[in-house]
Amino acid sequence: MSKEELIKGCLKGKGSHFSELYDRFSSGMYSICLRYAGDEDEAKDLLQEGFLKIFQKLGTYDASRGSLEGWIKRVFINLCIDFYRKNKYRNTNIDVEEFGDEIPEEENEVHGILHDLTYDELISEISKLPPGYRTVFNMHVIDGKGHKEIASELEITESTSKTQLFKARNLLKKNLMAKTLIRTK
Repeated sequence: MSKEELIKGCLKGKGSHFSELYDRFSSGMYSICLRYAGDEDEAKDLLQEGFLKIFQKLGTYDASRGSLEGWIKRVFINLCIDFYRKNKYRNTNIDVEEFGDEIPEEENEVHGILHDLTYDELISEISKLPPGYRTVFNMHVIDGKGHKEIASELEITESTSKTQLFKARNLLKKNLMAKTLIRTK
């Protein structure tokens, strides 16, 4: 079934088309939710909420402005950012200083660690970051947003965005180095 047929069927309320849309895109969207959420339960809730939004707003999709997958991805990323915004005051950030200052700076070490990790292990490590760090890291590194855009969307300053990213990267490096040391023992 083509994407156009899929969209038309969904807009007509055909359950089989809704199921097909979900089957095609749920895996990728779950990965996005998992990157932003603190755990699998939150990710599953975000996935469900995201597809409800997709089904409700599918009539606003405009193929001339981009691909269906890109539009769906944008809906999910925005949902995850909104989730962060709603919960940012109950979530606290942990200063990297609490973990010490022995953060490796050699890029070769980091590349070696990443080479040995599976995708799921990397996502797991990202999900362990404090919420603010994790959100800025995802938005900048994975979704390719600039600090000005991140600051605007999260209602923080550009300086805070840069600091959160710096601390996220350093904490992630430290955690990945520790994980590698445990594996080699």
